Amino acid sequence: MKGPEKYDFINIHDHGAEPIDGVFTIDNIMVHENRYPADINGIAYSCGAHPWNIMEDNIDKMISKVKEYASLPNVIAIGEAGFDRIRGSDEILQEKAFIAQVEISEEKGKPLFIHCVKAWDKLLVSHKKMNPKMKWIIHGFRGKPELAKQLLDKGFYLSPWVEWAIRPESTSTLKSIPLKRLFLETDGFDIGIEPVYRVVAEHLQIGLQTLKKSIYDNFYNVFYKSSLV
Repeated sequence: MKGPEKYDFINIHDHGAEPIDGVFTIDNIMVHENRYPADINGIAYSCGAHPWNIMEDNIDKMISKVKEYASLPNVIAIGEAGFDRIRGSDEILQEKAFIAQVEISEEKGKPLFIHCVKAWDKLLVSHKKMNPKMKWIIHGFRGKPELAKQLLDKGFYLSPWVEWAIRPESTSTLKSIPLKRLFLETDGFDIGIEPVYRVVAEHLQIGLQTLKKSIYDNFYNVFYKSSLV
């Protein structure tokens, strides 16, 4: 499986991605879906058991499927995994699924995508307890600079929620995220990744090529040193 070309836009998290010239996408498969990682140029996959869909009667089957998919070369990351106190199963089941997926991430040497809603305390405690070697990427981040700093201090990468990232009021938080820890995503929204890059570059008051190079370097550091070698 080939990674992005040097001048590609990188969409770190999407759902149901289609190939686009000049774009490299990580398409997320939630393992309860009837989808299988395909061999498509410009698309790689993450696979996980989402906290919204975990139940007592399916958790073992879902984790087994994550393990199966995690062995495929075009699956370069695990997740979405995480915690959601607004929607989904009870916290005990979410934690059981999360721990299992962290273990798969570590065993396979593939980074982990995190879904987290109002459970940052739980996530930070889990990170400290499990002390992972693989990088964890917060997908859909839309917090304040103080929360961003907490996560950055622990080594997380942040990928802002697309609708939040393009709002002017998000600028202060975006500026608090070092370029070397930033990714961008579309998360299945009806928008291309290129306009997201352009708006975020304007918010950050940097050139588009500077942003593209930084995100390519981040991809290299997170993925080439594990999944793609």
